[in-house]
Amino acid sequence: MYKKMSQFAFTRRDFLKSVGFGAASLSLPGCFTAADSPTGKTRQGKPNIVLIMADDMGFSDIGCYGGEIHTPNLDSLAAGGLRFTQFYNAARCCPTRASLMTGLYPHQAGIGHMVGDKGYPAYQGYLNDRCVTIAEALKLGGYRTLMSGKWHVGEDRPHWPTDRGFDKYFGLISGGANYFDITKAKAKGVKRQMAVDDQPYTPPKEGFYITDAFSDNAVKFIDSYGGGDKPFFLYLPYTAPHWPLHAWPEDIAKYKGKYKGGWDKLRRQRYARMVEMGLISGKWKMSPRDATAKLWGEVEDKDLLDLKMAVYAAQIERMDRGIGRVLDEIKQIGAWDNTLIMFLADNGGGSVVSSDIPPYSVAVGNPAKVIKKYDFKTGKWMRV
Repeated sequence: MYKKMSQFAFTRRDFLKSVGFGAASLSLPGCFTAADSPTGKTRQGKPNIVLIMADDMGFSDIGCYGGEIHTPNLDSLAAGGLRFTQFYNAARCCPTRASLMTGLYPHQAGIGHMVGDKGYPAYQGYLNDRCVTIAEALKLGGYRTLMSGKWHVGEDRPHWPTDRGFDKYFGLISGGANYFDITKAKAKGVKRQMAVDDQPYTPPKEGFYITDAFSDNAVKFIDSYGGGDKPFFLYLPYTAPHWPLHAWPEDIAKYKGKYKGGWDKLRRQRYARMVEMGLISGKWKMSPRDATAKLWGEVEDKDLLDLKMAVYAAQIERMDRGIGRVLDEIKQIGAWDNTLIMFLADNGGGSVVSSDIPPYSVAVGNPAKVIKKYDFKTGKWMRV
């Protein structure tokens, strides 16, 4: 019988008590014997789990999904694994993260919108005490729970990662931030905060880039906690390529000039590659172009738009490079054949660029023109 979202049979505390005695037997598909384990140790059939998430990335941005952006590490994972072509999530950062962490509809977890408290249980802006996070469940199952990256499902204590099941944490508690200096807020009065475990953290002023910091700490966590008797769960949610458009100059240089052909040409190229790769059927015609979009020949500041897309591409390639270091570390500790690795994006490409530049011109690159804030189908395939 259907129950309203607000009705729960038991609380988070009740759940944790009830599963405590049996959680040690928790196992996931893919059992490994001592002979199968790279370290020669049995782990009762429990693989390590690595969950990586991009932020505001278009479906066809990365190479293995038809994109022109250089992503060899993600492409390699796709070649040796599975690619999903129909995948549904929420249309904004916080609801997707709430569902991913709890397995519930975001409203059930208390985050029907963003992290602001709107005065209703479904919109309180942080994970409620009636949900159980994947970290809490896996921790009871004998896992070390590690997180490096963007949290964005609770701004204040006691709603941080270490309050919700993670043993170790490094990252951004808040939403999107300046990649080089989080103290430079996007708007007056808006503050971004980072943390190490349960303590606030202020990154250095020089040489800091948040994507690299997430990758660095993920590697450190695997090195420190990945080789023991316990399996590990690593959650690695990047902010890339979420606004603002920030990247290292040497990465930007690689892509400057690559997008001077314009957005219509890019749409056609990506569509053709997706058909060639078998991601979509050639019978599924590309959606009509946006009638409000200028023809590329009519656009005045092509250099600026090319630069913005180059920065966006550089952000994604830098993330892929960091993912490659994480994968190398898993191999280094001998855990490659006993690790489940998943990659996804929290929603489609971000529409926020500036007040006068249309969202399809920069950062989206989606033939279907699906952008953040809107989940819909165009033709017969889904943009994530």
